[in-house]
Amino acid sequence: MSVVEWIVVAVMLVGLIGIVIPVLPGLLLIVGGVALWATEQQSPAGWWVLGLTVALYAACLVLEFLIPGKRMRKAGVKTSTLLIGVLVAIPCAIVIPVLGAFIGFPLGIFLVELSRRGGRAQAWAATKHALKAVGLNILIEFLTAVLIIGLWVAALIFWT
Repeated sequence: MSVVEWIVVAVMLVGLIGIVIPVLPGLLLIVGGVALWATEQQSPAGWWVLGLTVALYAACLVLEFLIPGKRMRKAGVKTSTLLIGVLVAIPCAIVIPVLGAFIGFPLGIFLVELSRRGGRAQAWAATKHALKAVGLNILIEFLTAVLIIGLWVAALIFWT
């Protein structure tokens, strides 16, 4: 394997971590790694893999919008609620290392929904909907990443 291919492997590993722990744009890093490899390859196989990668990425974005987004809207959870959850997660991550973000994100969602809906039961139901949507989003991105990485590995084995 070339140096560029090792760099792409490292970028893809960081991308997978970024999908599971949504701090980095994980899937975008993986697409960027494939783009770097295709640019270095300068071969028809490299361009095909990059084209298929971009198509998979676009399909992932559509799925993320349609499936979890639709469910959240149906439950009455706004996108701004998730943003506030992220904003609460940041200081919690600083105050409580390792687990703070995982505590702060749902806490922020719950507090926003509590102020919007007035009751704890309704706020908790909305929080659960939001967390399920985020989990489904992560699953969609992770499966797309596995497909892209599998495509790239297949190209390495069979076409280079």
